[in-house]
Amino acid sequence: MGKYGKFTVLIAVIVGSLIWLAAAGMGDTQTYYKTISEVRQMGPSVGKRHIRVGGDVVANSIVRGSCVTTFVIAQEDKTMKVSYEGRDPLPDTLRDGAQALAGGKLGPDDVFHATEIQAKCASKYAPKPGMAPDQLQPKPAAIPPRSSGL
Repeated sequence: MGKYGKFTVLIAVIVGSLIWLAAAGMGDTQTYYKTISEVRQMGPSVGKRHIRVGGDVVANSIVRGSCVTTFVIAQEDKTMKVSYEGRDPLPDTLRDGAQALAGGKLGPDDVFHATEIQAKCASKYAPKPGMAPDQLQPKPAAIPPRSSGL
């Protein structure tokens, strides 16, 4: 085998190793967005996988403790209790009726143990009722044309 043949084999081994490492790493960190019904149907394997589940925060269900915050999310007619014990602060938009997306694992106690929370308050981003689309953005004031000083 010549000098270039050895070099080609070495490059092929390095590229193959990088592709294998990337594929293995993606499988471990990949998370899926699931509905509450889908999580309930996943069976015993659900506690071993990091997944994301979403729903609307049930009114008066947020209980903030010193280390743990719990709340209930609802989707259609299903509910799920979520327990958040993370290092990052909770989003300001996590309120009653907000859409929440929790990432973590479902515990054997049937409580979703979240390590990350995302929340969006739909009413915060929606226009006020009865507001016309042209009223959403204020129009800039007209700039008068400059006169040439000549």
